[in-house]
Amino acid sequence: MEAAPRSQIAEHYARGTLIADIRDGLAALGKTESTVTAEDLSPVDEFHIGGRAATGELAGQLALTTGDRVLDIGCGLGGPARQIAERYGCQVTGIDLTRDYVEAGAVLSGWLHLEDRVSLQQGDALALPFADGSFTAAYMLHVGMNIADKTALFSEAARVLRAGARFGVFDVMRTGAGELSYPLPWASTADANAIATPEQYRDALSAAGFEVLSERERRDVALDHFARQRAQAATGRVVLGIQTLMGARRPQMVRNMVESISAGLIAPVEIIARRC
Repeated sequence: MEAAPRSQIAEHYARGTLIADIRDGLAALGKTESTVTAEDLSPVDEFHIGGRAATGELAGQLALTTGDRVLDIGCGLGGPARQIAERYGCQVTGIDLTRDYVEAGAVLSGWLHLEDRVSLQQGDALALPFADGSFTAAYMLHVGMNIADKTALFSEAARVLRAGARFGVFDVMRTGAGELSYPLPWASTADANAIATPEQYRDALSAAGFEVLSERERRDVALDHFARQRAQAATGRVVLGIQTLMGARRPQMVRNMVESISAGLIAPVEIIARRC
């Protein structure tokens, strides 16, 4: 599969009114930037499948300690980076192709008084602007579905990691044959979808210099996650969430994804690897 142009990927996620929209959502909750908590923001800044809990489970397998330098590849608004920085006392650097995300994420870090431990910047996962061996751990959440050359992606991650460092991957992967319906949360059309199988991920990680330590399919977590979202939406009280990022496109995107997960065509899969 050909990689989608980087500008096309950035445009898919771009949303210039993020901070204003988040402020509006917080106001509906009776919160302000002075009283907001990480939990308040998690529906919008940890918008991957499983949300804040899934981040915690992944981070718990990275052998993190106070003072570690951690890289978040495809950081979005920086919710996972802030959770990890606060929980483990790490310095977390996030990089994302979408400028709107990193600029809004920096504001959110300031609201939560974590700007000294979390740094977000615009950049390309295939050309990381860091020296070799800069980080003691790294992770990526729902990133690889936009990048066709997984070996190049993982080779860059390996380059900036020290030997022995752990690398966590939590991506939606291809688990069965069949046609996918579009749009999806990460791809408006098929030409922007670089989804791959777990085997292809393992092969690419190995080729890039990683040893795969564990792999876990999280289909049940995904179905439970979306069932809870539907129940919350039925109450009419949901004001912050993935709809804040995707607007009117959100219902069809999520519906298509849930149908494909339910049919066994795709599923979120977690892989933990170690830099050799």
